[in-house]
Parts: sequence; structure tokens; C-alpha cells
Amino acid sequence: MSNVLRLAIVDPDDGSRESLKSLLLGMDTVWLEAECSRYEFFADVVEQTTPDVGVVALDTSSEKGIELIAELSASHPDCALLAASSSTDGHLILKTMRAGAREFITLPINAEDLVSALGRVGRQRFGESDGKTRSCEVIAIAGATGGVGSTSLAVNMACVLATQPGTSVALVDLDMALGDADVFLDAIPDYTLADVAQNISRLDIQLLKRSLTKHSSGLYLLPRPVELKDAAVINAESLRKVLGLLKASFTHLIFDLSKSYSSLDMTILEEADHAILVTQLDLPCLRNVVRLMMSFEETNNLKEKTKIVVNRAGLDTGGISLKKAKETMGRDVFAQLPNDYRTMVEVRNNGVPLITQAPKAGITQAVRDLVHNLVGESTASPDAADADAKGEEGTKGVWQKFWPVGQKK
Repeated sequence: MSNVLRLAIVDPDDGSRESLKSLLLGMDTVWLEAECSRYEFFADVVEQTTPDVGVVALDTSSEKGIELIAELSASHPDCALLAASSSTDGHLILKTMRAGAREFITLPINAEDLVSALGRVGRQRFGESDGKTRSCEVIAIAGATGGVGSTSLAVNMACVLATQPGTSVALVDLDMALGDADVFLDAIPDYTLADVAQNISRLDIQLLKRSLTKHSSGLYLLPRPVELKDAAVINAESLRKVLGLLKASFTHLIFDLSKSYSSLDMTILEEADHAILVTQLDLPCLRNVVRLMMSFEETNNLKEKTKIVVNRAGLDTGGISLKKAKETMGRDVFAQLPNDYRTMVEVRNNGVPLITQAPKAGITQAVRDLVHNLVGESTASPDAADADAKGEEGTKGVWQKFWPVGQKK
């Protein structure tokens, strides 16, 4: 999981403020929530944005800066304050710390010193609250092929998570051409992923949430672009910036990936804490699972964090047994979702999530269990790890079994 500190800074000196901004924007563990050029306005900025850390530069007026630190430490004790000055005078440092600053850093700021100071501030700040760090779990959901129900799972997992106490959840539709997460939620969004990507430098957390579509479950949706041509404005770099802002805004992010495994999909798979691969128990799906897992080996830790979810389990089509599927994939199955075609069709056509349409259905409980098991553990299941330990040789043999006899080499 990635911890992100939200910062607000005040510095009347334009030069040093821009220098600090440039340094902060290059750090992926912080998000610059707000900046201010007047001491007298900064208390209002902190009130409106509630940052984790407030950085107060003292060089323009050390007296006003120290007074501001004392005021903020009393009125906003949850905001850790960091003082910055080009002076190393011991008396000034003592007054600053007595006023309530957690750290004192020297200007011009050294990147290593800033990272260390923010690390200490973060540990102190979160340790004093509930012993937990502010974190965001990123869950990527992909399908072994089209039509296996990966979007249905993404939407319903997101809605289940959004109803849990203490969570804030965003669902991002990454299928640029044919994504339909908005249809599953009966939503008509005002803004899309393309809009956010194009305006990321102008957005703060409040503007971001107003740009997303909020569902009655509490879930926030960021849909795919309306026009096909708009997808061109989104690249891996802009997506990473969007991801950074989303991480600072939500406790959980769920990305519904496309079936093309494009550079955007792979970017999210690399950044995700959990990667869910949805499959069915048929030959095309299982062959794709093996093929994908072989490809995932090329990306650091991706194979290990991928979890296999079998959808429509129990579908009586004379297909492949679960035992045979496990042997074929060389991996255990993390979860199974029962086949309930009638309920899922109603859910999709009505644009209502399972927890609302069919809260007591078996498929709904299966999704709840999946969410509980997933967010409650940060590593792959032991059985999956054991299967991985069997080595590449077993996987290669399984892969060869997929090809028709006449095409084996």
C-alpha cells in the first residue's frame, strides 16, 4: 500500500515557494493540497483543505510565522506543522518548536532532508491518532477474455467496499473504447477520465471529488471518455498523476481494466496492491490465464500479487472441473462466484448494484466474502504461493497441452 501525505504550504517569498513546490511535485509520497502567499490567510486554507502537514516558511517574517504555528497547533492539532527557514539560529529553532512545530528544516531544502522530515512527521502524526498510516489500496480487476464478468465484479466490489465504515472508494473505468461501468450504476457523468487527466495540474482533492460522479452507495465513479478520440489525451504519465491524486483522496481504488492489456492497463497492474484476474472454467479462458501469468512474470511482483477468481462457478455446461483447472493454471483459485444469470441480468439492466437489488442472494454474499478476504490480507494465498514454487517447468508443460495435437511443435 502507498502512504500519501497531503501538504499545504505558506511562504510569502515567491522564489522559495516555487522551489519548494517543485521539490514536492517530484515526490510520489506527498500531494500538494494547497499553497498560500500570506500568513494571515493560511489558517483559512488549513480549515478548508484539512492537510496532514502544514509547511510554514519563516524568512519573510519569523514573528508572524511563529504566531501562525502557535495558532494552528492549537486550532488544528491533527495538522502536523513543519517550519522552514534559512536561519539556523538556535533561539529561533527553540521558539518555533515551543510554538508547536514538529520539525525544523533549513532553506534551501535538501531533498533527502525533506524526505526524512516528512517521514518522521508522518509517523508522529498517524501514530498519535490511531496507530495506522493513511493508505490507499489499489485493486486492478482484469478479465481472461471478454464477457467473463470482470466489470460486474469491479462495480459490485466497489459498492460493497463503499458501504463499509471508514472507507472512501473510487471506481475508475479504464476500458477506453467500450467501458460501461456507468451503465451498471445508472449514472450520467458530467466529467470523464479524459477531463481529469487534461486538468490534473489544476485540480485539488475537493475539485477532484466534484468532478467524479457519486453513487447512492457512496462510491465515486470516474468513467471512460465519451468520444473515442478523447482516449488519445490519456497516456501512462498522465494516468500516474491521476492515480497519485486519487490515492491522496480515497482509501480504496478499483480499476476496471480493458481486455487489451494496453500500456494504461499495465501501468495500473504495476501500481496495484492486488490484481484480480477473472476467468471461467472453459478452455479459452484457462489458456489465456496461463498465457497472461507467463507474461506477468516479466513485471516485478505482478505474478505474485495476481489472484484468480472463477466466475459462474457451477455452470453446468460439461466444462472443465475446478480440480483440472487448478492443475492447468498451476495456481490455486482465490475465490469462486456462483452462477446466477437471472440476478446479474436484472442488476445490469436496472443499473442497481447487487447489495441493493439482491442483498441476500448467494452471489452477493460471495462478493462480500471476496472483498473481506482481499482487503484483509496483503499477500497471495499460501496455496497460490505453493503453486508458484513448482517452477516454470510445470507451467510450460501445462501451456503446451492447450494446443491442438496437430499444432504441437
